Amino acid sequence: MGALSNVPTRGGEADPPSAGLTPDAFPEAKNLATGVSVRYAHDPGRQWYVFRASYGRVDRAAELLIEDGTYTYVARRYVQKYVHGRRKRVLEALIPNLLFAYTTADKADEYVRRTPALSFLSYYYNHFKIDGEQKNPPLTIPCAEMDNFIRATVSMNDHLLFVEPSQCHYKSGDTVRVVDGLFRGVVGKVARVAGQQRVIVTLPEIGMVSTAYIPTAFLEIMHK
Repeated sequence: MGALSNVPTRGGEADPPSAGLTPDAFPEAKNLATGVSVRYAHDPGRQWYVFRASYGRVDRAAELLIEDGTYTYVARRYVQKYVHGRRKRVLEALIPNLLFAYTTADKADEYVRRTPALSFLSYYYNHFKIDGEQKNPPLTIPCAEMDNFIRATVSMNDHLLFVEPSQCHYKSGDTVRVVDGLFRGVVGKVARVAGQQRVIVTLPEIGMVSTAYIPTAFLEIMHK
């Protein structure tokens, strides 16, 4: 496994991520059962599709897509849980049941409509758009926004939160970039969440993610 991964190893831990990731150095998507890995690189023929995997089968869907050569990403964070009566630090999905895949329109359609092994996989639709057939199209996310989301979540930090707007108390309308620390390179809005100063990253039509605490010295205002 490469040094940048948001896919757990067999021991349940993940290799330590690096801050300030560039698009060609994002985590490898890796199938733990087969050892197959796929790297992410921008491709004008592909888009970031959002899929929903029912019954908690996100990992299974990711395994099948990776084996087929498709880069996938599942946002995760560490949490403390009791397992068989013992307190343990384990990984869980930050946004339950959602899988992000960088692929072509034809491949996305093949996975959803023509792959029996993925019968539990469906599109996450964009309910704010209508296509030529007067239907909601599958939601796709621009690379720049997805890259920022990956930067914000790749650390799997215990204090990452998937938040509601009511939980965010914005200090100003400024957009900032994190210039140091674990979240270096992340762009978003400064807000107080759970009593701490954090940076909020928004994924269109999906929701908002809050980083862990970030000191003011690590923030740079981005001027328009």
